[in-house]
Amino acid sequence: MSTPTRPSPAQEQPTPGAPGPDRVSPVRRVLSGIGVQNSSLIITLVVLIIVLSTLNDNFFRTNNLLLIGSAVTIMGLLSLVQTLVIILGALDISVGSMAGLASVISAMAFTATGSSAIGILAAVGTGIACGLVNGLIIIFGRVNPVVATLATLATYKGIAQVVSDGKAQGYTGADDLFIFLAKGTVLGLPTLVWVFLIVAAILHFLLKYTDIGRNIFAIGGNDTAARLAGININRYIIGVYALVGVVAAIAGVLITARTGSGQPTSGSEGLELQAVTGAALGGTMLKGGKGSIVSTVLAVFILGVLDNGMSGLGINQFWQNVAHGALLVVAVVLQQLRSGERRVGLPA
Repeated sequence: MSTPTRPSPAQEQPTPGAPGPDRVSPVRRVLSGIGVQNSSLIITLVVLIIVLSTLNDNFFRTNNLLLIGSAVTIMGLLSLVQTLVIILGALDISVGSMAGLASVISAMAFTATGSSAIGILAAVGTGIACGLVNGLIIIFGRVNPVVATLATLATYKGIAQVVSDGKAQGYTGADDLFIFLAKGTVLGLPTLVWVFLIVAAILHFLLKYTDIGRNIFAIGGNDTAARLAGININRYIIGVYALVGVVAAIAGVLITARTGSGQPTSGSEGLELQAVTGAALGGTMLKGGKGSIVSTVLAVFILGVLDNGMSGLGINQFWQNVAHGALLVVAVVLQQLRSGERRVGLPA
């Protein structure tokens, strides 16, 4: 039996300049940390900013960038919680109506009591109640979440119109707290942006670093396996929809602060589509089980930059709705292609 030949030290040393077996380039390490989805969103955002800055000299000014941040806050808040509920494997189409109802209630409570704190608490209580109703209908009525929230979309919008007689309610433009929410700044950033970033940070921490977040992903990925693992799915459905109500109420309060009155529909019309678009564009899988708050934040700013750029170029505002719809279609098609599932109507 022959003894194996040991390689010489010269043979063991790697060729100078050649990457070792465990050596990873800094660029690849950074991209791996950021993730493919986030990297593509960042590149898209940077390219969009460069193009719009070239076409419009006023686009890249500080005031305009801060305006973009403030403008996306309400849509962004709803996109964040839409991401959460989609990861759970459901959907909430009533978020815009909840925000409109919360806006009306906050203004009416403020007018009746003279207290902005009571107005905000009344709005949050309304949001929680609406979210609980959605969750209970889905669980005990055994109704598909899309159908259930489509019904409550009309219901909450109708309630907002009934209690307000279809008109803007109250006036909050002289209250210090509402003024601070609408026009204040902290460390150079508008208060609206801080509210959005704080909610995003809380939801990101919840999903990424807690058992609650892991269970939400598990339910969305495979609810049968999650149930067999002992996860109380009904409790999570009610909890997530209640949380959606809270954030929708915060969005409603910000609508009241920005407009100076409670808006039953005008401030919240179309927010449902925008919220779903923001979540889907951020890579949240509509079938559930996959998504990221960070990606949704990037997608929200892409939508904000696009809307602001189109307005700055004098493009008709109605085309913004066309752009949002087209982006939603593109996002869903890309999701379907990446999943590798058989497309409807095509041979296997």
